[in-house]
Amino acid sequence: MKAFPLSSVYQLLEPGPVVLLATAQRGRPNVMTMSWHMMMEFTPPLIACVVSDGDYSFKALRATRECIIAIPPVEMAETVVGIGNCSGRDTDKFETFGLKTKPAETVGAPLIAGCIANLECRVVDTRLVNKYCLFVLEAVKAWHEPKRKNAKTIHHKGYGRFAVDGDIITLKSKMP
Repeated sequence: MKAFPLSSVYQLLEPGPVVLLATAQRGRPNVMTMSWHMMMEFTPPLIACVVSDGDYSFKALRATRECIIAIPPVEMAETVVGIGNCSGRDTDKFETFGLKTKPAETVGAPLIAGCIANLECRVVDTRLVNKYCLFVLEAVKAWHEPKRKNAKTIHHKGYGRFAVDGDIITLKSKMP
């Protein structure tokens, strides 16, 4: 074993696929790239996510207490990185990146077409927002694109590096 820099530990533990988080405030939609999230509960589906208070989306998420989490396929990787490399303060990311949207059923933010799935979410816990910028979301409606059933996702490895989903193996499980 060899010492590893503590500042790089996050690269070892990145939680799941890179997602897009869409918000809408005062009729203006925005989207950001996010990789700091994790599942907290099966039913109802609870998701913890970190949205930096420096991100334009932070203010909208805090004010509206709702969002969309869209899971993009690997084919959207360059778009996902482009979205993450600019700010909604001065860029209409939907127009700039040619994102197609559909209206959500229960939240004001739009669903993002072309993604594997979209989750309509409401903020249910903000106790860790001031200290860690951590929001707890409940998915209240879920959508998926059946044609993308086996689509691959990207996973952030730090500093512009990504891993793509690999082979799927099935092992016996006692979980319901």
